[in-house]
Amino acid sequence: MQDSDVIVIGSGIGGLCTASLLARHGKRVIVCESHTIAGGAAHSFERRGFKFDSGPSFYCGLRNAQSLNPLKQVLDVIGESLQVIPYDPLGHYHFPEATFAVYSNAKMYRHELHKITPQGAKEFQRFAERLLDLYEAMKGIPTLALRSDWQVILVLLQRYLPSLAKMLPHLPLVQASVGNVMDATIQDTWVRQLIDLECFLLSGLKAHGTIAPEVAFMLGERSRAGVEYPLGGSAAIVNALVRGLKRWGGQLRLGCHVEKILVESNKAVGVKLQNGEVLKAPIVISNATIWDTYNHLLNPEDLPAAFREVALNTPAVDSFMHLHLGIRATGLDNLTGHHVVVHNSSQDITTPGNTCMISIPSVWDKTLAPEGHHVIHAYTLEPFAGWQRNDGYEQKKKQKAQSLYRALEKVIPDIRERVVLELIGTPLTHAHYLRRYQGTYGPAIAAGKGMFPSTQTPIKGLYRVGDSTMPGIGVPAVAASGILCANSLVERSQTADLLVLISSTS
Repeated sequence: MQDSDVIVIGSGIGGLCTASLLARHGKRVIVCESHTIAGGAAHSFERRGFKFDSGPSFYCGLRNAQSLNPLKQVLDVIGESLQVIPYDPLGHYHFPEATFAVYSNAKMYRHELHKITPQGAKEFQRFAERLLDLYEAMKGIPTLALRSDWQVILVLLQRYLPSLAKMLPHLPLVQASVGNVMDATIQDTWVRQLIDLECFLLSGLKAHGTIAPEVAFMLGERSRAGVEYPLGGSAAIVNALVRGLKRWGGQLRLGCHVEKILVESNKAVGVKLQNGEVLKAPIVISNATIWDTYNHLLNPEDLPAAFREVALNTPAVDSFMHLHLGIRATGLDNLTGHHVVVHNSSQDITTPGNTCMISIPSVWDKTLAPEGHHVIHAYTLEPFAGWQRNDGYEQKKKQKAQSLYRALEKVIPDIRERVVLELIGTPLTHAHYLRRYQGTYGPAIAAGKGMFPSTQTPIKGLYRVGDSTMPGIGVPAVAASGILCANSLVERSQTADLLVLISSTS
């Protein structure tokens, strides 16, 4: 007897997108989440009336009918929508040499660059135009149409031949790095550093490690669909996906820790829970990282030895230090919500503590903080190595948080006097609460250095979704992985029906 058609391990956005789509297709789906809160790295939490995003805080294309955001496509299909607050500028970049506003409007962004380096602004325009040509070619093929198996060829040939023809001149760029485009168009050293920064924010890697389509998509969507914040924060996105999952008959089980994926004769047959319960299903989908899936959820003998070794040696993006603050907001009337601070231009931007990201979402959504207060989430890269919960742990946390406080002082000079609630997170915090290998946000596979692992695995009936399967560490990438996996488990005609539905309602 089968308990369901599909078991999904983990309720991150990748897992929830896969599960809700499969439920929409009539599959009996159970999502098993170890945490008591859904959302994975995108979950939200509350302390003393302050509501914090744990991970992503930057979103675009969540409402625009023409958006190419894969998450928006999933929400449309399952009958969900979000209330959002559009804004522009999308934030400020603070370099030692200059602070400037970052606009989603391309012309206004170039104007800001022109104030700093007129020649660099002209070079940036050539760089952006080359990538936007690729975006124009890509946008004719919605992610919702794609699959992760060979049948994707039939889908493209039958439905998207004109768009494929448009793509042909840009094929060399599809596998190229952003660094290749930058080298061909930009000499200005400061603008090159800016592009490295934007790539790092997007993929966790600098320009020469980031594939060109990622930045083409980001530039195109930023200017075309606009930037918004969902009312209620990332929890609003997670809640919408959970509602859609349940509306179409799927189940979400919280506090339901999967101990092992059960494999018989090289075929997934279900999962064993920590409490000893066994759930049977012919399809199991892991939203855990590649390292956690292959190292903990499976036994070593379940996988071919060579495959397992290569998979477990996949390089990982470092973890982060996190600073979640509740502060008094008196006198802070003109704050913008996003800031990126680079402390030292002569240091690599990937040096831990040198580049700090800041989000103040209560600028847009006042319900996230008690009246007269703001919530802040600041974070910076931090390796997992060297962290231990020993006598020096608390002191090390405070010391490592100082670079984040210094970054915040660029935005709110008296930040330390305003703090009423302080939570410091380390790579150990991230690894523990989200059960993620070394607290990472996903693989660090540089452009040209290898392909991202597919949603497919060598075990029949076992699939993977999430940040270990698609380039980019952001929400669109994990949502896209969910689409590709779900589509591969249904007939092409079923996917086509949803595409017709979406095109008729947009």
